[in-house]
Amino acid sequence: MAAVKVEPLVGVDWLKTKLDTSSIRIVDGSWHLPTLERNPRIEYEESHIPGAVFFDVDLISDITSSLPHMVPTEQVFATHIEALGISNDDHVIAYDTTGVGSAARVWWMFRLFGHTSVSVLNGGLPAWTLAGGPVENQVPKIKKSVFTTHLDLSLLRMIDDIRSNLETEMEQIVDARTEGRFKGVEPEPRPKLQSGHIPNSLNLPFLKLYNSETKLMKPASELRRLFSTANVSLEKGVITTCGSGITACNIALALYLIGCNCAVYDGSWTEWGGRTDTPIATS
Repeated sequence: MAAVKVEPLVGVDWLKTKLDTSSIRIVDGSWHLPTLERNPRIEYEESHIPGAVFFDVDLISDITSSLPHMVPTEQVFATHIEALGISNDDHVIAYDTTGVGSAARVWWMFRLFGHTSVSVLNGGLPAWTLAGGPVENQVPKIKKSVFTTHLDLSLLRMIDDIRSNLETEMEQIVDARTEGRFKGVEPEPRPKLQSGHIPNSLNLPFLKLYNSETKLMKPASELRRLFSTANVSLEKGVITTCGSGITACNIALALYLIGCNCAVYDGSWTEWGGRTDTPIATS
């Protein structure tokens, strides 16, 4: 399994020099809320970084679950990654079309399944194209690989873990949704979900982690200030949550950048807010 230490964020100038490196595997992990009516696979086929393969967030999941893109089994994940031609010796570079969205989920999933040689392209496709990076519309031919997984459960939390944490308060829960959704004054984008948040959780909207113009992740000093302002203690364990486990991974990435590991609540608000037996707070 890949053991080479890599930077969690890489820049577009660095990637430009690595396009022909055989051990670099670029992954388009774009995903959009269903309400936006965008098809990330079609967008990938129309324009992507040369050599990139498409990581389908909805497909590489537990498709038997009623919840969206839940974590699959190790076998299912390995099968999909092998079909993408990625091996344990590869350095995976994940990006998305917004620069501030689902690439962090791809980064987290690879780490969850034991592949630590994975990075996010800072600023994503917007930063790449702004810097004059080339794009293409040819889908690369893929040679099936061998990929071995090792599930790291320290990075994952499920609903029973959240229920238990309500009693123990061993970990802080940080919600990446907008302030309005967190407080229950904005509607949820998915139907039949209650409004509000998990009791005693904290709110840090994930877009605050990024420069709104460049889509680049803010520097470490600014990230630390944001977590402090949100009353998140970096000395205590963190569970991140959001709408469906996607943008929560941006919080996880930011924490990792400043030296803090955390776990992601996979079901997030789609699970918690979609039940009748879960306590909900509004503020």
